[in-house]
Amino acid sequence: MSWILAGIAVYLFLPTVVVGLLVYLHFWLRRRYMQNISRIYLEVPFFNVPRAQPREDAEDVSFTTPDGLMLRGCYLKSPQPRRGVILFGLEFGSNRWSCSAYCDQLVEAGYDVFAYEPRNQGDSEREDALEPLHWPSDRDVTDAMAALAYLKGRPDADPRGVGLFGISKGAGAGLLSAMLDPTIRCAVCDGMFSSSYTVVAYMRRWMMIFNKSYLIQGLLPSWYYAILARVVMRHVGKQRGVRFLDLEPALRRFRRPLLMIHGQRDGYIRPDM
Repeated sequence: MSWILAGIAVYLFLPTVVVGLLVYLHFWLRRRYMQNISRIYLEVPFFNVPRAQPREDAEDVSFTTPDGLMLRGCYLKSPQPRRGVILFGLEFGSNRWSCSAYCDQLVEAGYDVFAYEPRNQGDSEREDALEPLHWPSDRDVTDAMAALAYLKGRPDADPRGVGLFGISKGAGAGLLSAMLDPTIRCAVCDGMFSSSYTVVAYMRRWMMIFNKSYLIQGLLPSWYYAILARVVMRHVGKQRGVRFLDLEPALRRFRRPLLMIHGQRDGYIRPDM
């Protein structure tokens, strides 16, 4: 009878012990590796950022965000009968004129293109306390929504809505904005990346460098890395005074035409990421 009682006791208390060990492991990992994981968020990789010169055939415009910052943009009108309007989201660090390399053929085909520079980028006004990173944040969504509001307020606004063409961070900010404004009817995203999945991939690589325990490396599943990445993402965002945003919920709810492009020469975001 004693061994039966012992078995019942183990059955009842083992889950509690396991949960306790997992909780301890979680806080141990946070304390041990928080600084290392934070570096993945804080270190900006080297990007070959395209820039271009102002164009005489472009309309150089300014518009204001809800929090009072003046942003700059350029509006390229098609010489053909207009087929639609494209909102162009810039990659991190580029200027508004760089849209020419991506969009000249669209303009020739009958599409107007509007490219804007988010705050603290190009000639747009700066938010003094903000140090932008290459991850989409709530500030990027605010700026994208302001760009949409500008397009909707133009005298020649297209009542059918606009299409989104975004590069890297600009694609993420635009897609997140599409969840708040149905004006964006379709999207083409080139080099867009997920904050959490990107960090998880680098966390796995760093874990093998900073922790030689194959037991810990093997025990930690991908979903736990994702949880830890989001914890650090909130931690870094709190330090920076911003809120970094995940793309996964936006992608799940985006029930409109979507084309995602990614180049194999991208050294920071590999195609399998």
